[in-house]
Amino acid sequence: MQTALVALVAYFLGSVPFAVLVSRAMGLEDPRQYGSGNPGATNVLRSGNKKAAILTLVGDALKGAVAVIAARMLAEAFGLSEFDAAAAGLFAFLGHVFSAFLRFQGGKGVATAAGVLMAMSPVVGGLTLLCWLTVAISTRYSSAAALAAALTAPALTYWRTPELAWTVSVAAMSLILIWRHKENISRLITGQESRIGNKKR
Repeated sequence: MQTALVALVAYFLGSVPFAVLVSRAMGLEDPRQYGSGNPGATNVLRSGNKKAAILTLVGDALKGAVAVIAARMLAEAFGLSEFDAAAAGLFAFLGHVFSAFLRFQGGKGVATAAGVLMAMSPVVGGLTLLCWLTVAISTRYSSAAALAAALTAPALTYWRTPELAWTVSVAAMSLILIWRHKENISRLITGQESRIGNKKR
């Protein structure tokens, strides 16, 4: 029962659509109406407003991190375990991907997953971020970087984190993230994928 409650709260936290809220607050077009149509930081960057993209990125990452940190902070008071923290991270990610506030449509989950990983283990999060940055800088494809990070994260989690629940949670996030990038994978193969920073309306 406690795990279900943790998952539910984390899901609604993850559902908060920072891309839409930030864009609306800054007088920008709804990110679902241009570019990839994805309510995430990379697509917000296509508006040309870097500040909005950064705020979206930070907000989306914090959703994942706060869910995990809160579950750990409340562990003693409510008898929670690392299993509950792993559930909180996974459901915050699911909330972003299938947002309750956007008719169960959301972003691809890269930033939220990164926040979960950093809260779970700074070493795993840092190494996964390094993988993302290396591919992103060398190719300028955000999708390729996300896919590389998704393939790397479960192995790093298994290596650094003793709790099996975390490996299962991160593997589930990675599989969903890869699935959410299926159209990007097709465009990468055909050479039609948009690069980081490109405006596309």
